[in-house]
Amino acid sequence: MTSALFTPLFRTSSMSALFDDRAVLAAMLRVEAALASAQASIGMVPPAALAPIHAACDPDLYDIAELGRATALAGNPAIPLVKVLTAKVAEIDPAAARHVHRGATSQDIIDTGFVLRAVQAVALLRADLDRAIHALADLSRRHAGTPMAGRTLWQQALPTTFGLKAAGWLSMLLRIRSRLTDAGRAAASLQFGGAAGTLASQGVHGLAVAKALAAELSLTLPDTPWHSQRDRIADLGAALGLLTGGLGKIARDIAHLMSSEVAEAFEPAAAGKGGSSAMPHKRNPVGTTIALSAAARAPGLVATLFSAMVQEQERGVGGWHAEWPTLAELFALTSGAMAHMVDTLSGLELDPARMRTNLDLTQGLMMAEAVTQALAEASGRHDAGKIVEAACKRAVAAGHGLLEELAADVAITTHLPRERLVALMRPESYLGSASDFVSAVLTTYEREMK
Repeated sequence: MTSALFTPLFRTSSMSALFDDRAVLAAMLRVEAALASAQASIGMVPPAALAPIHAACDPDLYDIAELGRATALAGNPAIPLVKVLTAKVAEIDPAAARHVHRGATSQDIIDTGFVLRAVQAVALLRADLDRAIHALADLSRRHAGTPMAGRTLWQQALPTTFGLKAAGWLSMLLRIRSRLTDAGRAAASLQFGGAAGTLASQGVHGLAVAKALAAELSLTLPDTPWHSQRDRIADLGAALGLLTGGLGKIARDIAHLMSSEVAEAFEPAAAGKGGSSAMPHKRNPVGTTIALSAAARAPGLVATLFSAMVQEQERGVGGWHAEWPTLAELFALTSGAMAHMVDTLSGLELDPARMRTNLDLTQGLMMAEAVTQALAEASGRHDAGKIVEAACKRAVAAGHGLLEELAADVAITTHLPRERLVALMRPESYLGSASDFVSAVLTTYEREMK
Protein backbone atom coordinates (compact mmCIF):
# COMPACT_ATOMS: atom_id res chain seq x y z
CA MET A 1 0.00 0.00 0.00
CA THR A 2 1.31 3.41 -0.96
CA SER A 3 0.77 6.55 1.07
CA ALA A 4 1.41 10.14 0.06
CA LEU A 5 2.45 10.82 3.66
CA PHE A 6 4.71 7.85 4.38
CA THR A 7 5.94 6.46 1.06
CA PRO A 8 8.59 9.19 0.50
CA LEU A 9 9.91 8.58 4.01
CA PHE A 10 10.33 4.81 3.84
CA ARG A 11 11.07 4.02 0.19
CA THR A 12 12.50 5.62 -2.92
CA SER A 13 10.35 6.58 -5.86
CA SER A 14 12.59 4.66 -8.27
CA MET A 15 12.21 1.43 -6.30
CA SER A 16 8.48 1.96 -5.84
CA ALA A 17 8.14 2.35 -9.60
CA LEU A 18 9.66 -1.11 -10.16
CA PHE A 19 7.00 -2.74 -7.99
CA ASP A 20 3.89 -0.78 -8.86
CA ASP A 21 1.04 -2.40 -10.79
CA ARG A 22 2.10 -1.05 -14.15
CA ALA A 23 5.67 -2.32 -13.74
CA VAL A 24 4.44 -5.80 -12.77
CA LEU A 25 2.14 -5.84 -15.79
CA ALA A 26 4.83 -4.53 -18.15
CA ALA A 27 7.31 -7.18 -17.01
CA MET A 28 4.84 -10.03 -17.57
CA LEU A 29 3.97 -8.68 -21.02
CA ARG A 30 7.67 -8.42 -21.83
CA VAL A 31 8.02 -12.12 -21.05
CA GLU A 32 5.02 -12.98 -23.24
CA ALA A 33 6.48 -10.99 -26.16
CA ALA A 34 9.92 -12.56 -25.65
CA LEU A 35 8.37 -16.05 -25.57
CA ALA A 36 6.74 -15.51 -28.95
CA SER A 37 10.02 -14.20 -30.37
CA ALA A 38 11.97 -17.16 -28.98
CA GLN A 39 9.51 -19.65 -30.45
CA ALA A 40 9.54 -17.83 -33.77
CA SER A 41 13.34 -18.01 -33.86
CA ILE A 42 13.19 -21.81 -34.03
CA GLY A 43 10.16 -22.02 -36.30
CA MET A 44 7.44 -22.82 -33.76
CA VAL A 45 5.61 -19.54 -34.33
CA PRO A 46 5.15 -17.98 -37.77
CA PRO A 47 7.00 -14.67 -38.17
CA ALA A 48 3.75 -12.98 -39.17
CA ALA A 49 2.35 -13.59 -35.67
CA LEU A 50 5.04 -11.56 -33.92
CA ALA A 51 3.91 -8.05 -34.83
CA PRO A 52 0.33 -8.55 -33.54
CA ILE A 53 1.56 -10.20 -30.33
CA HIS A 54 4.18 -7.52 -29.67
CA ALA A 55 1.68 -4.75 -30.38
CA ALA A 56 -0.71 -6.20 -27.82
CA CYS A 57 2.05 -6.40 -25.18
CA ASP A 58 1.76 -2.69 -24.44
CA PRO A 59 0.84 -2.25 -20.76
CA ASP A 60 -1.03 0.95 -21.50
CA LEU A 61 -3.68 -1.08 -23.34
CA TYR A 62 -4.85 -2.81 -20.16
CA ASP A 63 -7.29 -1.93 -17.40
CA ILE A 64 -5.27 -2.73 -14.30
CA ALA A 65 -8.26 -2.42 -11.97
CA GLU A 66 -10.21 -4.92 -14.06
CA LEU A 67 -7.25 -7.30 -14.12
CA GLY A 68 -7.06 -6.97 -10.35
CA ARG A 69 -10.68 -7.98 -9.92
CA ALA A 70 -10.14 -10.97 -12.18
CA THR A 71 -6.98 -11.92 -10.31
CA ALA A 72 -8.97 -12.23 -7.08
CA LEU A 73 -10.98 -15.01 -8.73
CA ALA A 74 -8.20 -16.64 -10.76
CA GLY A 75 -5.60 -16.80 -7.98
CA ASN A 76 -2.82 -15.07 -9.90
CA PRO A 77 -2.61 -12.18 -12.37
CA ALA A 78 -1.16 -14.14 -15.29
CA ILE A 79 -4.38 -16.10 -15.91
CA PRO A 80 -6.64 -13.10 -16.63
CA LEU A 81 -3.80 -11.28 -18.35
CA VAL A 82 -3.30 -14.09 -20.88
CA LYS A 83 -7.05 -14.11 -21.60
CA VAL A 84 -7.12 -10.38 -22.30
CA LEU A 85 -3.84 -10.49 -24.22
CA THR A 86 -5.15 -13.28 -26.43
CA ALA A 87 -8.32 -11.32 -27.11
CA LYS A 88 -6.37 -8.18 -28.04
CA VAL A 89 -4.14 -10.15 -30.42
CA ALA A 90 -7.22 -11.75 -31.99
CA GLU A 91 -8.62 -8.32 -32.71
CA ILE A 92 -5.54 -7.66 -34.84
CA ASP A 93 -4.94 -11.13 -36.28
CA PRO A 94 -7.07 -14.11 -35.22
CA ALA A 95 -4.46 -16.56 -36.50
CA ALA A 96 -1.72 -14.97 -34.37
CA ALA A 97 -3.85 -15.33 -31.23
CA ARG A 98 -3.26 -19.11 -31.34
CA HIS A 99 0.41 -18.48 -30.56
CA VAL A 100 -0.01 -16.37 -27.41
CA HIS A 101 1.49 -17.88 -24.23
CA ARG A 102 2.22 -21.06 -26.15
CA GLY A 103 3.19 -23.89 -23.80
CA ALA A 104 3.96 -21.64 -20.81
CA THR A 105 2.36 -21.67 -17.39
CA SER A 106 1.32 -18.76 -15.19
CA GLN A 107 4.27 -19.21 -12.86
CA ASP A 108 6.72 -18.98 -15.75
CA ILE A 109 5.39 -15.55 -16.62
CA ILE A 110 5.09 -14.23 -13.06
CA ASP A 111 8.44 -15.53 -11.80
CA THR A 112 10.36 -14.38 -14.85
CA GLY A 113 8.60 -11.03 -14.70
CA PHE A 114 9.74 -10.69 -11.10
CA VAL A 115 13.28 -11.68 -12.00
CA LEU A 116 13.44 -8.94 -14.63
CA ARG A 117 12.40 -6.36 -12.05
CA ALA A 118 14.69 -7.82 -9.39
CA VAL A 119 17.69 -7.35 -11.69
CA GLN A 120 16.83 -3.66 -11.96
CA ALA A 121 16.11 -3.39 -8.23
CA VAL A 122 19.47 -4.86 -7.27
CA ALA A 123 21.17 -2.46 -9.68
CA LEU A 124 19.45 0.49 -7.96
CA LEU A 125 20.56 -0.72 -4.54
CA ARG A 126 24.09 -1.39 -5.76
CA ALA A 127 24.41 2.17 -7.05
CA ASP A 128 23.44 3.65 -3.68
CA LEU A 129 25.48 1.07 -1.79
CA ASP A 130 28.57 2.00 -3.79
CA ARG A 131 28.03 5.66 -2.92
CA ALA A 132 27.85 4.78 0.76
CA ILE A 133 30.99 2.67 0.48
CA HIS A 134 32.92 5.49 -1.19
CA ALA A 135 31.80 7.90 1.54
CA LEU A 136 32.98 5.50 4.24
CA ALA A 137 36.33 5.02 2.54
CA ASP A 138 36.80 8.78 2.57
CA LEU A 139 35.89 8.98 6.26
CA SER A 140 38.26 6.12 7.07
CA ARG A 141 41.16 7.84 5.34
CA ARG A 142 40.57 11.32 6.70
CA HIS A 143 40.04 10.20 10.28
CA ALA A 144 42.42 7.26 10.54
CA GLY A 145 44.21 9.11 13.33
CA THR A 146 41.28 10.95 14.92
CA PRO A 147 41.07 9.59 18.49
CA MET A 148 37.77 8.94 20.20
CA ALA A 149 36.38 6.80 22.97
CA GLY A 150 35.63 3.23 22.09
CA ARG A 151 32.45 2.05 23.78
CA THR A 152 31.38 -1.40 24.91
CA LEU A 153 28.11 -2.25 26.67
CA TRP A 154 27.20 1.47 26.58
CA GLN A 155 30.33 2.32 28.61
CA GLN A 156 33.56 4.02 27.60
CA ALA A 157 36.10 1.25 27.12
CA LEU A 158 39.43 2.10 25.45
CA PRO A 159 40.59 4.71 22.95
CA THR A 160 40.00 4.02 19.28
CA THR A 161 39.85 6.21 16.18
CA PHE A 162 36.89 7.35 14.17
CA GLY A 163 38.75 6.08 11.13
CA LEU A 164 38.71 2.57 12.55
CA LYS A 165 35.01 2.85 13.35
CA ALA A 166 34.28 3.96 9.79
CA ALA A 167 36.56 1.23 8.43
CA GLY A 168 34.60 -1.36 10.40
CA TRP A 169 31.40 -0.11 8.82
CA LEU A 170 33.11 -0.10 5.42
CA SER A 171 34.39 -3.64 5.76
CA MET A 172 30.90 -4.84 6.64
CA LEU A 173 29.28 -3.12 3.65
CA LEU A 174 31.93 -4.51 1.31
CA ARG A 175 31.06 -8.04 2.43
CA ILE A 176 27.34 -7.37 2.09
CA ARG A 177 27.91 -5.87 -1.36
CA SER A 178 29.55 -9.10 -2.44
CA ARG A 179 26.66 -11.13 -1.02
CA LEU A 180 24.05 -8.92 -2.70
CA THR A 181 25.88 -9.13 -6.02
CA ASP A 182 26.05 -12.92 -5.86
CA ALA A 183 22.42 -13.26 -4.82
CA GLY A 184 21.27 -10.89 -7.55
CA ARG A 185 23.27 -12.76 -10.16
CA ALA A 186 21.84 -16.10 -9.01
CA ALA A 187 18.29 -14.73 -9.03
CA ALA A 188 18.64 -13.53 -12.63
CA SER A 189 17.54 -16.96 -13.78
CA LEU A 190 14.84 -17.76 -16.33
CA GLN A 191 11.74 -19.56 -15.11
CA PHE A 192 10.33 -21.67 -17.94
CA GLY A 193 9.05 -25.15 -17.30
CA GLY A 194 5.46 -25.36 -18.45
CA ALA A 195 2.75 -26.90 -16.37
CA ALA A 196 4.89 -29.36 -14.37
CA GLY A 197 8.47 -28.44 -15.17
CA THR A 198 9.04 -30.76 -18.15
CA LEU A 199 8.26 -28.41 -21.05
CA ALA A 200 6.37 -31.27 -22.65
CA SER A 201 4.14 -28.65 -24.29
CA GLN A 202 7.10 -27.58 -26.44
CA GLY A 203 7.52 -31.03 -27.96
CA VAL A 204 11.09 -31.70 -28.98
CA HIS A 205 11.89 -28.00 -28.90
CA GLY A 206 11.72 -27.45 -25.14
CA LEU A 207 15.38 -26.77 -24.45
CA ALA A 208 15.81 -24.76 -27.67
CA VAL A 209 12.91 -22.49 -26.74
CA ALA A 210 14.24 -22.08 -23.20
CA LYS A 211 17.69 -21.11 -24.51
CA ALA A 212 16.22 -18.63 -26.96
CA LEU A 213 13.93 -17.14 -24.31
CA ALA A 214 16.79 -16.71 -21.84
CA ALA A 215 18.80 -14.97 -24.54
CA GLU A 216 15.88 -12.69 -25.44
CA LEU A 217 15.60 -11.58 -21.81
CA SER A 218 19.34 -11.56 -21.01
CA LEU A 219 18.81 -14.07 -18.20
CA THR A 220 20.72 -17.17 -17.16
CA LEU A 221 19.29 -20.50 -18.27
CA PRO A 222 19.12 -22.77 -15.19
CA ASP A 223 19.70 -26.51 -15.34
CA THR A 224 16.04 -27.09 -14.52
CA PRO A 225 12.93 -24.99 -13.93
CA TRP A 226 12.68 -23.91 -10.28
CA HIS A 227 8.94 -23.64 -9.70
CA SER A 228 9.09 -25.10 -6.20
CA GLN A 229 12.81 -24.67 -5.46
CA ARG A 230 12.88 -21.17 -3.99
CA ASP A 231 16.44 -21.00 -2.70
CA ARG A 232 17.40 -18.22 -5.11
CA ILE A 233 14.50 -16.10 -3.89
CA ALA A 234 15.27 -16.78 -0.23
CA ASP A 235 18.95 -16.02 -0.81
CA LEU A 236 18.08 -12.69 -2.42
CA GLY A 237 15.81 -11.89 0.52
CA ALA A 238 18.57 -12.82 2.95
CA ALA A 239 20.98 -10.47 1.17
CA LEU A 240 18.45 -7.65 1.48
CA GLY A 241 18.03 -8.50 5.15
CA LEU A 242 21.80 -8.37 5.63
CA LEU A 243 21.93 -4.99 3.93
CA THR A 244 19.19 -3.47 6.08
CA GLY A 245 20.79 -4.99 9.18
CA GLY A 246 24.19 -3.60 8.27
CA LEU A 247 22.73 -0.17 7.62
CA GLY A 248 20.87 -0.44 10.91
CA LYS A 249 24.11 -1.13 12.80
CA ILE A 250 25.71 1.99 11.30
CA ALA A 251 22.55 4.00 11.97
CA ARG A 252 22.46 2.90 15.62
CA ASP A 253 26.05 3.99 16.12
CA ILE A 254 25.51 7.38 14.51
CA ALA A 255 22.27 8.00 16.41
CA HIS A 256 24.12 7.32 19.66
CA LEU A 257 26.97 9.62 18.63
CA MET A 258 24.36 12.33 17.98
CA SER A 259 22.99 12.19 21.51
CA SER A 260 23.40 15.32 23.63
CA GLU A 261 25.69 13.54 26.09
CA VAL A 262 28.03 12.34 23.32
CA ALA A 263 27.62 14.88 20.48
CA GLU A 264 30.52 13.59 18.39
CA ALA A 265 28.81 13.09 15.01
CA PHE A 266 25.72 14.46 13.33
CA GLU A 267 23.57 13.81 10.30
CA PRO A 268 23.99 16.58 7.71
CA ALA A 269 21.83 19.59 8.46
CA ALA A 270 19.10 20.72 6.07
CA ALA A 271 16.17 23.08 6.25
CA GLY A 272 13.23 21.36 7.89
CA LYS A 273 15.23 18.26 8.78
CA GLY A 274 15.30 16.72 12.24
CA GLY A 275 13.37 19.41 14.08
CA SER A 276 10.94 19.01 16.94
CA SER A 277 7.34 20.29 16.98
CA ALA A 278 7.77 21.36 20.61
CA MET A 279 11.50 21.85 21.26
CA PRO A 280 13.26 24.30 18.92
CA HIS A 281 16.71 23.37 20.20
CA LYS A 282 16.59 19.74 19.11
CA ARG A 283 18.43 18.21 16.16
CA ASN A 284 16.84 14.81 15.88
CA PRO A 285 18.15 11.90 13.80
CA VAL A 286 16.12 11.28 10.64
CA GLY A 287 18.03 9.13 8.16
CA THR A 288 19.30 6.85 10.89
CA THR A 289 15.78 6.54 12.27
CA ILE A 290 14.43 5.29 8.94
CA ALA A 291 17.32 2.86 8.52
CA LEU A 292 16.65 1.49 11.99
CA SER A 293 12.96 1.09 11.23
CA ALA A 294 13.82 -0.91 8.11
CA ALA A 295 16.25 -3.05 10.10
CA ALA A 296 13.46 -3.78 12.58
CA ARG A 297 10.97 -4.81 9.89
CA ALA A 298 13.20 -6.69 7.44
CA PRO A 299 13.89 -9.84 9.53
CA GLY A 300 10.20 -10.75 9.61
CA LEU A 301 9.97 -10.38 5.84
CA VAL A 302 13.08 -12.50 5.34
CA ALA A 303 11.61 -15.12 7.64
CA THR A 304 8.48 -15.22 5.48
CA LEU A 305 10.59 -15.99 2.42
CA PHE A 306 12.33 -18.82 4.25
CA SER A 307 9.00 -20.19 5.38
CA ALA A 308 7.76 -20.01 1.80
CA MET A 309 10.58 -22.27 0.63
CA VAL A 310 8.71 -25.35 1.83
CA GLN A 311 6.61 -25.93 -1.29
CA GLU A 312 5.00 -29.13 -2.40
CA GLN A 313 6.21 -31.33 -5.23
CA GLU A 314 6.43 -29.62 -8.64
CA ARG A 315 4.16 -26.65 -7.81
CA GLY A 316 3.23 -25.48 -4.35
CA VAL A 317 0.17 -23.98 -2.66
CA GLY A 318 0.41 -20.63 -0.89
CA GLY A 319 4.16 -20.30 -0.46
CA TRP A 320 4.65 -18.83 -3.90
CA HIS A 321 1.88 -16.29 -3.36
CA ALA A 322 3.41 -15.25 -0.03
CA GLU A 323 6.55 -14.11 -1.82
CA TRP A 324 4.92 -11.44 -3.99
CA PRO A 325 4.07 -8.72 -1.46
CA THR A 326 6.95 -9.75 0.79
CA LEU A 327 9.63 -9.20 -1.81
CA ALA A 328 8.10 -5.91 -2.93
CA GLU A 329 8.06 -4.62 0.64
CA LEU A 330 11.58 -5.86 1.36
CA PHE A 331 13.04 -4.15 -1.69
CA ALA A 332 11.11 -0.97 -0.87
CA LEU A 333 12.28 -0.81 2.76
CA THR A 334 15.86 -1.53 1.78
CA SER A 335 15.80 1.23 -0.83
CA GLY A 336 14.57 3.78 1.70
CA ALA A 337 17.15 2.82 4.30
CA MET A 338 19.89 2.81 1.69
CA ALA A 339 18.99 6.24 0.32
CA HIS A 340 18.80 7.83 3.78
CA MET A 341 22.13 6.35 4.84
CA VAL A 342 23.86 7.45 1.64
CA ASP A 343 22.86 11.01 2.42
CA THR A 344 23.86 10.61 6.07
CA LEU A 345 27.29 9.16 5.38
CA SER A 346 28.05 11.49 2.47
CA GLY A 347 27.44 14.54 4.63
CA LEU A 348 28.27 13.24 8.10
CA GLU A 349 29.42 16.06 10.37
CA LEU A 350 32.07 15.21 12.94
CA ASP A 351 33.32 17.07 16.00
CA PRO A 352 36.88 15.86 16.72
CA ALA A 353 37.21 18.40 19.54
CA ARG A 354 34.21 16.89 21.31
CA MET A 355 35.68 13.44 20.75
CA ARG A 356 38.84 14.61 22.51
CA THR A 357 36.83 16.12 25.35
CA ASN A 358 34.92 12.87 25.81
CA LEU A 359 38.20 10.96 26.01
CA ASP A 360 38.90 12.89 29.20
CA LEU A 361 35.41 12.37 30.61
CA THR A 362 36.49 9.67 33.07
CA GLN A 363 39.58 11.60 34.14
CA GLY A 364 41.97 8.94 32.95
CA LEU A 365 40.09 5.78 33.96
CA MET A 366 39.95 4.75 30.29
CA MET A 367 43.74 4.31 30.38
CA ALA A 368 43.75 1.85 33.30
CA GLU A 369 44.42 -1.11 31.03
CA ALA A 370 47.47 0.59 29.51
CA VAL A 371 48.87 1.27 33.00
CA THR A 372 48.14 -2.30 34.09
CA GLN A 373 49.99 -3.73 31.09
CA ALA A 374 53.00 -1.49 31.68
CA LEU A 375 53.08 -2.21 35.41
CA ALA A 376 52.93 -5.95 34.87
CA GLU A 377 55.79 -5.80 32.37
CA ALA A 378 57.94 -3.50 34.50
CA SER A 379 57.39 -5.26 37.83
CA GLY A 380 56.60 -8.80 36.82
CA ARG A 381 53.73 -8.73 39.30
CA HIS A 382 50.71 -10.90 38.61
CA ASP A 383 48.53 -8.66 40.74
CA ALA A 384 49.16 -5.51 38.69
CA GLY A 385 45.49 -5.44 37.70
CA LYS A 386 44.35 -5.46 41.30
CA ILE A 387 46.73 -2.64 42.21
CA VAL A 388 45.49 -0.43 39.36
CA GLU A 389 41.86 -1.37 40.03
CA ALA A 390 42.26 -0.23 43.64
CA ALA A 391 43.70 3.07 42.43
CA CYS A 392 40.72 3.49 40.09
CA LYS A 393 38.28 3.01 42.97
CA ARG A 394 40.14 5.53 45.12
CA ALA A 395 40.12 8.06 42.27
CA VAL A 396 36.37 7.69 41.77
CA ALA A 397 35.72 7.99 45.50
CA ALA A 398 37.91 11.09 45.79
CA GLY A 399 36.47 12.68 42.67
CA HIS A 400 39.78 13.41 41.00
CA GLY A 401 41.80 11.99 38.12
CA LEU A 402 43.39 8.57 38.02
CA LEU A 403 46.88 10.03 37.49
CA GLU A 404 46.92 11.54 40.99
CA GLU A 405 46.15 8.19 42.58
CA LEU A 406 48.65 6.32 40.44
CA ALA A 407 51.40 8.83 41.17
CA ALA A 408 50.72 8.58 44.93
CA ASP A 409 51.00 4.78 45.04
CA VAL A 410 54.53 3.59 45.78
CA ALA A 411 53.68 0.11 44.53
CA ILE A 412 53.21 1.74 41.13
CA THR A 413 55.77 4.57 41.05
CA THR A 414 58.56 2.23 42.09
CA HIS A 415 58.28 0.77 38.59
CA LEU A 416 56.53 3.57 36.68
CA PRO A 417 57.71 7.09 37.49
CA ARG A 418 55.33 9.99 37.03
CA GLU A 419 56.65 10.97 33.61
CA ARG A 420 56.06 7.42 32.41
CA LEU A 421 52.54 7.49 33.84
CA VAL A 422 51.83 10.78 32.10
CA ALA A 423 52.85 9.19 28.78
CA LEU A 424 50.74 6.12 29.45
CA MET A 425 47.70 8.27 30.17
CA ARG A 426 47.70 9.77 26.67
CA PRO A 427 44.91 8.11 24.62
CA GLU A 428 46.91 8.53 21.42
CA SER A 429 49.58 6.24 22.85
CA TYR A 430 47.20 3.30 23.22
CA LEU A 431 45.61 2.83 19.80
CA GLY A 432 47.24 -0.52 19.11
CA SER A 433 46.88 -1.67 15.50
CA ALA A 434 44.04 0.72 14.64
CA SER A 435 45.89 2.32 11.74
CA ASP A 436 46.93 -1.09 10.37
CA PHE A 437 43.31 -2.25 10.40
CA VAL A 438 42.20 0.88 8.57
CA SER A 439 44.89 0.36 5.96
CA ALA A 440 43.86 -3.26 5.46
CA VAL A 441 40.22 -2.33 4.89
CA LEU A 442 41.16 0.43 2.46
CA THR A 443 43.32 -2.03 0.53
CA THR A 444 40.32 -4.35 0.22
CA TYR A 445 38.17 -1.40 -0.82
CA GLU A 446 40.61 -0.41 -3.57
CA ARG A 447 40.75 -3.98 -4.85
CA GLU A 448 37.02 -4.63 -4.89
CA MET A 449 35.79 -1.24 -6.09
CA LYS A 450 38.21 -0.63 -8.96
